[in-house]
Amino acid sequence: MKLSKEQVRHVATLARLELKAEDEERFSGQLSAILDYINQLGELDTDGVLPTSRALDVNNVFREDVVKARFDEGSWRSNAPSEEMDHFRVPKIIEG
Repeated sequence: MKLSKEQVRHVATLARLELKAEDEERFSGQLSAILDYINQLGELDTDGVLPTSRALDVNNVFREDVVKARFDEGSWRSNAPSEEMDHFRVPKIIEG
C-alpha cells in the first residue's frame, strides 16, 4: 500500500510534526513498508491463540519484609560533616 504525500502530510499534522518537502517522499516509503508489514501480520492464523500482554508468564516474587540494622550509629556519624539531634545537618538551600 503506497501512501501519497498528502496522506503523509495528514499523518504528520496529526502527530504535530513539521516535515520538509524532501522528507515526505522518504516517509511515504517508510510508512508504506510499515503498513504492508502490519497487513502481513493480519493474514496470520491466530485461531486458538489466547490474547496476552506478555510473551512469558510473570509471577510476582515476594520476600519476607524483615527489618535489619543497615548501619551502626558510629559509621553514619563519622561520614556526616555535621549532625544535630541524630540528624544530618546540611547547609541551608532555601531562603526565607
